[in-house]
Amino acid sequence: MLRCVIFDLDGTILDTLEDLKNSVNTALKQFGYPLRTIEEVRSFVGNGVYVLMKKALPSDVDDETFERVFTCFKDNYVQHCADHTAPYPGISELINGLKEQGYLLSVVSNKSHREVQILCQQYFPGVFNTVVGQKENIRKKPYPDTVNEVLKTFGLEPDQAVYIGDSEVDIQTAENVGMDCVLVSWGFRDIDFLKREGAKWIVNDTDELMEAICQRSTYETDIND
Repeated sequence: MLRCVIFDLDGTILDTLEDLKNSVNTALKQFGYPLRTIEEVRSFVGNGVYVLMKKALPSDVDDETFERVFTCFKDNYVQHCADHTAPYPGISELINGLKEQGYLLSVVSNKSHREVQILCQQYFPGVFNTVVGQKENIRKKPYPDTVNEVLKTFGLEPDQAVYIGDSEVDIQTAENVGMDCVLVSWGFRDIDFLKREGAKWIVNDTDELMEAICQRSTYETDIND
């Protein structure tokens, strides 16, 4: 029986792209590198901010310079991660509705754990049972570790949860955990790309997402009857 809904953060429940782009360009500008467009930044996200900055900088940047630019980005983003960020339309209502129905709710993100905590507390105060971001000594998505940490916290098996995401990283994560995955079309990847990456279930708005979750619950109930 479906008991838990686990959400990706960036591109799934929060539109964080403008703030990410601004912090990337603040760091690039400070060190004299060419700025990036919002579409370039969109294509860079999904594997955490370290990879984001690796892709944003020229490939020949040495390690010492990279660390300085990366630190500048991180310092700026902590201060400005909520300047323009907002939940996607209907997301707050959907999450609150799931909470009222008794689902356990979690966020698993490749964003730093501190930033995940800040954003979830600001935009969804008291809603999620647990949130997990990138931390030391635990592998980030698409490795299954962070999602498995959530399942262990709740005492659940993979077939008792569903993962909601927007990228190929989320598809791979769900496969590595052995759980179902629903992809949203409003995030950082387009539908054709998601299909090429193996997406089996894509929704276009929060009504469809709620229906998909309810269908998953009904499907499990029918099997167990």
